[in-house]
Amino acid sequence: MPQIRTRFAPSPTGYLHIGSLRTALYSYLVAKQTGGQFVLRLEDTDTKRLVEGAAEAIYSGLKWAGLQYDEGPDIGGPYAPYIQSQRLDLYRKYAQELIDKDSAYYCFCDAKTLEDMKTNQIAKKQAPKYDQRCLALSKDKDAVEVRLQQNQPRVIRMKIPENRTIVVDDLVRGKVSYKSEELDDQVLIKSDGFPTYHLAVVVDDHLMEISHVTRTEEWLSSTPKHILLYEYFGWDAPQWAHLPLLLNIDKTKMSKRKGDVAVEDYIKKGYLPEAMINYLAFLGWNPGTEKEIYSMEELLKDFSLERVHKAGAVFNVEKLDWYNSYYIKQLPLEKLAEMCIPYLTGLPGHPERSEGSKLKKIIALEQERLQTLSEIGEHVAFFFQLPEYDKTLLKWKEMTDEEIKKSLAASQEIIAGLPDSEFTKEKLSGILIAEASKMKSKGELLWPLRVAISGQKNSPPPFDIAEILGKKESLERIQKAIEKLTA
Repeated sequence: MPQIRTRFAPSPTGYLHIGSLRTALYSYLVAKQTGGQFVLRLEDTDTKRLVEGAAEAIYSGLKWAGLQYDEGPDIGGPYAPYIQSQRLDLYRKYAQELIDKDSAYYCFCDAKTLEDMKTNQIAKKQAPKYDQRCLALSKDKDAVEVRLQQNQPRVIRMKIPENRTIVVDDLVRGKVSYKSEELDDQVLIKSDGFPTYHLAVVVDDHLMEISHVTRTEEWLSSTPKHILLYEYFGWDAPQWAHLPLLLNIDKTKMSKRKGDVAVEDYIKKGYLPEAMINYLAFLGWNPGTEKEIYSMEELLKDFSLERVHKAGAVFNVEKLDWYNSYYIKQLPLEKLAEMCIPYLTGLPGHPERSEGSKLKKIIALEQERLQTLSEIGEHVAFFFQLPEYDKTLLKWKEMTDEEIKKSLAASQEIIAGLPDSEFTKEKLSGILIAEASKMKSKGELLWPLRVAISGQKNSPPPFDIAEILGKKESLERIQKAIEKLTA
């Protein structure tokens, strides 16, 4: 069996889109599960839209996700260069070959001519497409040569045959047929000398020996043109797999207007690569079982394009949060604490400088509650500096200020009387719960205490907090709460 070679070929026109990462993942899995190669190529021929730093964002995003490519612009390979703007002579050579074969032709129509053509076609309720007026001119070689000598602005268009049915045999969608009358004489070389996507992608995929092209369904309608180009060149076409688009919750195409779509946004928020890969794998593919947790190794074993569905896949951040929470829970405490430090830098009290053992205890308390690493700051800031809070937060149900003060004084006395050697959450829990059991409701003791030492409505149990804060700090915070009620 010939070795499978796939490629991921984004345009460096901005951030790495989350949908592009899903496409890269599927391409990676198809190649690697058979021991093949996964290639990165940058399609930068749309010079007006290039963004500085975008290529580096693509490299780092793929590496963060664990999708290590075997060949690419920054690591080289046997088919270099892997940046299309460095391959322009190749495209011109192959475009000329198509002209020589009468499979392409020069078009000298200016922008106004094309716009008028489109306007007239729309007025006649026809689908806008090039009317091939320069195809007739191409038969007069001398007239074409004169225009070329005069350096008249021109493009090169592919010649679409008449009365043909082109069948795309797709691994996801099956056989999809197109009539040649529906196709436009596609521009292959633009007036600036740069190729369009359609020529460059065919030339590069052939020369780089790409066996499987995995891309989103928006390119399906262009595929018959690509099949014709393979035919014109006399090359074997790759296998096609057109993936479903990623959609917003409201089933519209995923866009930045309705949430984060850049991989770097999710990295900054503290999503783990394992969670992202696991979640993205399921956006278009289903293993046919109830199993939802998949490592990369398991995906390499079970993934198949045959189980990729045709319908658009909804990107649900809540489901991604569920995956991320799961993977955060699996992290060793020491590693999680280290990963959280960047999200603690700059908080009041400088938690990033705190003693390692204390920080680990704090992180351990929050590990079960975290959905993203970036949440850690708001969850643990109170350990380092008591936030301002209103005295009404201390109130449990119908308690009066005097009853709350009495409750806090009782907690204060218990904590003060506990020897330092016994100041543990287990000991605190036993004594405080025993005291709380004497009251009408345990909340009468435990609620005011928890708010007093955390300053928050939601927090871990007061015994865990007190143990980490230490006896002195816990007593000082309780005293501040009593003073709030007295003021």
